Amino acid sequence: MAKKKTTEINKDAVVSFYMDHVLLKGHKPHSVYEFAKNNGIEESEFYKYFASFEALEEQFFSDMFHYTLELLNNTADYDNYDAAQKLSCFYFTFFEVATANRSFVVYLLKQEKMPLKNLMKLKQLRKEFLSYVKTVLETPYKIENQKITDIQNRVVHEGAWLQFMSILKYWMEDTSTSFEKTDVFIEKSVKASFDVVYNVPIESILDFGKFIWKERFGNFNSRK
Repeated sequence: MAKKKTTEINKDAVVSFYMDHVLLKGHKPHSVYEFAKNNGIEESEFYKYFASFEALEEQFFSDMFHYTLELLNNTADYDNYDAAQKLSCFYFTFFEVATANRSFVVYLLKQEKMPLKNLMKLKQLRKEFLSYVKTVLETPYKIENQKITDIQNRVVHEGAWLQFMSILKYWMEDTSTSFEKTDVFIEKSVKASFDVVYNVPIESILDFGKFIWKERFGNFNSRK
């Protein structure tokens, strides 16, 4: 039986115990009772912070988001960046934080056999991300019709979430050193998306398309 922990138990400690368990054993604890006993804490100490293991997992992504914003708000000149720079900076910073916890993040997003169950862990993150992009992205076209403006905003904000998800998927599959290809993906993806929504020059869209083609099919051809 595990000995009672002598140090004060806090939220971060509970998350750390959980990370150690799932990464070393490859599965969730069978119960909160078992988890608490194995880590020498009281069951009530877990419930002080989380209602369930699923709530802990969902909160982990939310905490990553808030930590990213905290880092950005402490970045000199961030408030003076334009929208594209702010969004790029968010992506770069978020995925640096994700990389520091890569094994756990990948485990959480591949744990369930049904992909939708894994995506449900991002529910709170999605809500907070959409609130964030509303403060960053402007309506592409100024039209004196509130309904049309609202539709534009929804399209732009949901498009940003889809972009975030595409970066997340690319990062999870990235095998380059220091995930440098993910950085390139972010840079080209943001530039192309802003050009489509706000400027519509074809060069950056083609450049991004060439990058994706090279990554998907260039690597395939090189393996033949």
